[in-house]
Amino acid sequence: MTAPLQDVRVVEIAHFVAAPAGGALLADLGAQVIKVEIPQGEVMRHSRPRHAGFRSDFPEAPHFHMDNRGKRSLPLDLNRPEGLAALQRVIENADVVLTNMLPARLARFGLDAASLRARDPGLIVASLSGYGADGPEADTPAFDYTAYWARTGLMDQMHEPDAAPAYLRPGVGDHAASLALVTGILAALRVRERTGVGQEVEVNLMHLGFYVQGNDAAMTLTTGLEPPRHDRHQPRNPLWNHYQTQDDRWLFLVMIESDRYWPALCKALHHPEWEHDPRFAGAVPRYRNSEALTRLLAGTFRSQSLADWEMALGAAGLIWAPVRTLGEAVEDPQAQAMGMFAEVHHAALPGLRTVTAPLRLSQWPMRGELPAPPLGGDAEALLREAGLGEEEIRGALAGPTPSSS
Repeated sequence: MTAPLQDVRVVEIAHFVAAPAGGALLADLGAQVIKVEIPQGEVMRHSRPRHAGFRSDFPEAPHFHMDNRGKRSLPLDLNRPEGLAALQRVIENADVVLTNMLPARLARFGLDAASLRARDPGLIVASLSGYGADGPEADTPAFDYTAYWARTGLMDQMHEPDAAPAYLRPGVGDHAASLALVTGILAALRVRERTGVGQEVEVNLMHLGFYVQGNDAAMTLTTGLEPPRHDRHQPRNPLWNHYQTQDDRWLFLVMIESDRYWPALCKALHHPEWEHDPRFAGAVPRYRNSEALTRLLAGTFRSQSLADWEMALGAAGLIWAPVRTLGEAVEDPQAQAMGMFAEVHHAALPGLRTVTAPLRLSQWPMRGELPAPPLGGDAEALLREAGLGEEEIRGALAGPTPSSS
């Protein structure tokens, strides 16, 4: 089988999650991805589970392996002329430069898109930022917590009326951004095949936050109104709501076409009399009597355990889901059947599991079984491939100066 991105060479100058995750997906597709990081290794490389509050002594960072699998490692101190010169030589052989460095920092090192493409018009330069390359906040540092979550209204929307704004889990917006980055890079590679000309690809977390909540954002843009907040005690559609079970677990009904599923739900709940109750016999009556119906549904679901309801609802052809913990979800038989997770091939780290790429190709396996590279394990070979001599290699790989960041 031929790798989709065979012979594509990517130089990744990035850290944390979004841009490296894009690089990992490109590596999954067969590209050679060179990860450039500081000589000490980027911070995520050293972020073990216990640093994130897990009661685990696992000695490496599983999430770093996920977002850097299949790459080659090149640690360089760009504050040293020798390190920066070496990187420029490596970029000469690249098809794509992928980065999340801020524009001012890129310009300082001569790694901005204009400078790079002046030297090689065929180069594709893909950048990830918090707020975009233009405007007053182009150089404002950000994480997905700020630009994607808090600034875009998502954080405010994701909580019930009587609760505080919801906290975002690590990497949620970043992993979504990686898909946008890869989409843009693939489009730019396709154009370059036809024209020989590269281009800039830009993704920012703020824009992505608006896109992800596009249904609500489009409504607000047009009406000028805030989206109505969901109230689980009086939802617009009681069949699109979450309910607590006898064992204090939760289930989520998502029957948006409520008329279609109402008879089957009544049967599954052993309340056939509800089907023709005038208060509930249609989407509009159920909306008008939402509070009453929600109380009935809540009381019914409270009468049995989640496991009991899984059997009853699962056999009824309804659209619903149990609210799983993450520990339960990663052992889901459907996830296993679809190959959503993989055992990483790392002899020194038995038990290292990861999430595979969220797409499948019939002619190329997207297994995600490779580990992240050891820090600097490929450095000398990569610099030799770029044409550096032994003395140049020693100079490029010398330790950081005191002023290095």
